[in-house]
Amino acid sequence: MIWSPDAGQPPAPDTGGRRGRKPAPIAASAGPSHRAWLEPVRSFLFASGLTLDDLVSRSGYSKTRISELLRGNGYYPAWEITFSVIHALGLPAQPMRRLWSAAAHEAQKQPGWIKQCIQQVAVQPEPAPVAHQAFTEAMSDVYTAYARVFLLTDQRAHWVVTEAFDILWLCWSHAAVSENLSRYAWRLLRARVMARAHRDGDGHPDLRAAVFSTAEVHDGVPGHFVALSELVDLFAAIGHLPDDQMDVTVLRHLYGVDLKEIADAVGLSEAITHAVDHHARAALERLLDAPSPRE
Repeated sequence: MIWSPDAGQPPAPDTGGRRGRKPAPIAASAGPSHRAWLEPVRSFLFASGLTLDDLVSRSGYSKTRISELLRGNGYYPAWEITFSVIHALGLPAQPMRRLWSAAAHEAQKQPGWIKQCIQQVAVQPEPAPVAHQAFTEAMSDVYTAYARVFLLTDQRAHWVVTEAFDILWLCWSHAAVSENLSRYAWRLLRARVMARAHRDGDGHPDLRAAVFSTAEVHDGVPGHFVALSELVDLFAAIGHLPDDQMDVTVLRHLYGVDLKEIADAVGLSEAITHAVDHHARAALERLLDAPSPRE
């Protein structure tokens, strides 16, 4: 079973009776950037049917160190051992190196340490697959607009979109043959955004700050730094919508993306996207009409 972008930690596959224990879950201490590369790498290993002993033999590192790397436990792994694992699994090094570097910063590794680790491993330049390049160019603007609503700044939005595209490249051999590439990629992006989105007290994405940072005026939505207090409840309600309804509402009504482009981005048919938009409007009316706890 191959990792799904919104599935969290992937299950171990049926190894057909081969030796080896069920892999331990990822350590709770692993941050979002660390999990961004660790989850798909674990999935590729589990789906390959290789045992830990096989990976030890192919990588040249001890079972203890490989096991710690796969659990995200202990010290953040150096690039050399990380590269040896992905090389053994046949995964592309270029996107993985960027993902590893971001997670190293997250783990508060010094820039000098990161640079030295990278310099110790010679990696040949490798262009992304042409189809991947075309896909990222087509989706970049919509993805960034979506991420900006939740993450509030252009810098954070661009960073998370780049992370999502690197994970997509890492998983391209499976993503490209999935039944719905756009849906696969959208769920991947969404998972990365939601891993960093601010939450309200109930655990829903908290969009109230987006009232002050939406980029354009669309259907009465404010522009930069325009605080309209009556919109705060609306933005809070959007964060309580089901996933597809929230996504379509954010793109359609906060950024004015047309429904055809939304359908292409989120991987739904135009008819379903229209229906989702309709249901979202009705759901928002119910949420806004419901009495607040203060009342």
